[in-house]
Amino acid sequence: MVVGAFPMAKLLYLGIRQVSKPLANRIKEAARRSEFFKTYICLPPAQLYHWVEMRTKMRIMGFRGTVIKPLNEEAAAELGAELLGEATIFIVGGGCLVLEYWRHQVQQRHKEEEQRAAWNALQDEVGHLALALEALQAQVQTAPPQGALEELRAQLQEMRVQLCAQNQQPEPQAVSTSQTASASQAVAAFEK
Repeated sequence: MVVGAFPMAKLLYLGIRQVSKPLANRIKEAARRSEFFKTYICLPPAQLYHWVEMRTKMRIMGFRGTVIKPLNEEAAAELGAELLGEATIFIVGGGCLVLEYWRHQVQQRHKEEEQRAAWNALQDEVGHLALALEALQAQVQTAPPQGALEELRAQLQEMRVQLCAQNQQPEPQAVSTSQTASASQAVAAFEK
């Protein structure tokens, strides 16, 4: 049901089944040809499977005390070979799923490490910016207050005005004799 809902998953399942089918067929052939393989590897799982299947069917139908006859050797060998073939297909498919899960986990870990490295780089950058901010705040605190700067500006402006006024005064030219005479009289009066 679930596989039918996802066509890619169904296609992947069929691909795995087709790849592992030759391996399952070799196991079946070996079970038919080799007496050791048939006796010790195929027959015990086949007889166990037959016993569990028949016991379950009998209990479902209501026959609880019946004795279950074992399969003959030929049928048990065939059933055991089928079971081993299907188990091989299942193991190959499960192995593919485990490998895919492992690969996904490695990618996820790598992605988390990259995110952690980016996070650490951002934290370092924030730390550097915080130090720069503290240095700038210290510079601002050591700078003279704004009122003192305004006073210095005002004093500088007054000095400029005074310098400009001194530079703009005309040089003494020929002063009239009447002005010099009155000035000398005032000085003489002052000295007495």
